[in-house]
Amino acid sequence: MSREILLLVDALAREKNVTRDVVFDALEGALASAMKKRFKEDADIRVSVNRTTGDHDGFRRWLVVADELGLQEPDQQEMLSDAREIVSDIEVGEYIEEALEPIEFGRIGAQAAKQAILQRIRDAEREQILNDFLDRGEMIVSGSIKRMDKGDVIVETGKIEARLPRSEMIPKENLRVGDRVRAWVLKIDRTARGQQVILSRTAPDFIRQLFENEVPEIDQGLLEIKGAARDPGVRAKIAVVAYDKRIDPIGTCVGMRGSRVTAVRNELGGEQVDIVLWSEDPAEFVIGALAPANVESIVVDEDRHAMDVVVDEENLPKAIGSKGQNVRLASELTGWQINIMTPEESQNRQELERGQLRNTFMSRLDVDEEVADILIDEGFTGLEEIAYVPMQELLEIESFDEDTINELRTRARNALLTEAIAQEERVETAQDLLSLEGMTPELIAKLALGGITTRDDLAELATDELAEMSGLDEATSSEFIMAARAHWFEDQ
Repeated sequence: MSREILLLVDALAREKNVTRDVVFDALEGALASAMKKRFKEDADIRVSVNRTTGDHDGFRRWLVVADELGLQEPDQQEMLSDAREIVSDIEVGEYIEEALEPIEFGRIGAQAAKQAILQRIRDAEREQILNDFLDRGEMIVSGSIKRMDKGDVIVETGKIEARLPRSEMIPKENLRVGDRVRAWVLKIDRTARGQQVILSRTAPDFIRQLFENEVPEIDQGLLEIKGAARDPGVRAKIAVVAYDKRIDPIGTCVGMRGSRVTAVRNELGGEQVDIVLWSEDPAEFVIGALAPANVESIVVDEDRHAMDVVVDEENLPKAIGSKGQNVRLASELTGWQINIMTPEESQNRQELERGQLRNTFMSRLDVDEEVADILIDEGFTGLEEIAYVPMQELLEIESFDEDTINELRTRARNALLTEAIAQEERVETAQDLLSLEGMTPELIAKLALGGITTRDDLAELATDELAEMSGLDEATSSEFIMAARAHWFEDQ
């Protein structure tokens, strides 16, 4: 029978174009499954087939675990102290093995054994084909549409079948069986029973790779695409930078008579592509990303990672774009929140912020409106600056003498100390909120000002209420609220 096993292994290896080891591994798995049927409990069985003679040996084994962990799976584990009574030098992580009576290959049931072996071989073939595909390093694949599956497209590319989900197709794109299609390799799902390669035609990386294919200067390291944002099938923005001063990055990507950008657009169903210059200066980058609109002024808020961009009435529609498309894509491209406003709106906001700051200085420093306005005009935006900036900077304010400056510094420091003590007290009363992941004392203090001191208080808020109260964006606010509500469902 051992000779028959070797003949079977050789035949299957040739037929399926896999190594003998793959077939032997599959055979050992089939024999182990057969031996396992001898036991009512969930035994761990290992089978070893001699690659030369075809003889096989079977073993039941137990994993050695530390005594303090106990037996999580009693049928497959042995505690270290008990295992050392059998093998004195055995260590945790090793196996205690007990030899089993050999099983006659003919008794397994030839058909069942063959099916098990063939399934293992098919899995190995599939894994090998996938690994060969990954080794090629292709991020854009081209293939023909083999069939449609519940709205998704199955693309045949070489020996690989890939899935292009409906959600990853360009809107209004009409793909048919037999069409040639190109797409970006979005991810590899090794757990999937069907197609393991998932494609996308809407990912920003797809347009980046298309330009890299069309523009050889990118491969040469003379140009780089720093970012991309898309409204698939309608409009896209890419940011480029040149590392050779002799190269015009935008013109190079456009190509002679627009040949390069046209090739990309044709692949994307006519998608309009804006090519903008990348800049290390965030404000300059945002101004470029908002093209074709002209920007009058821009105010950067590092704390909120946002920019207030002022454009005149004529440029307002261009800056915002149809249904907010232009500003949305610019925001995605740059990574900054962009707030578009007219000069009048900007003036109103500045007056509002000045009024709020004036009231803060007047109430916290106990000064009149004139002194508060002098501080604002000198560029002070908070009590911390007045309390801790170098004395020399304050002495340069012509309207104040040294005694006035010292008094202002003392009042600012006292106000900050009072606020710190009050914040600690608010945090103490809201300990229930500290258990939420991501919650900070600063955020708790803001919530406490609004009367929110428990998880239930937070759970009852609406997303927009929390966003307004805390300064968080709506997505983060929603996550906090859902986390605060989690214990309601645990109690049910």
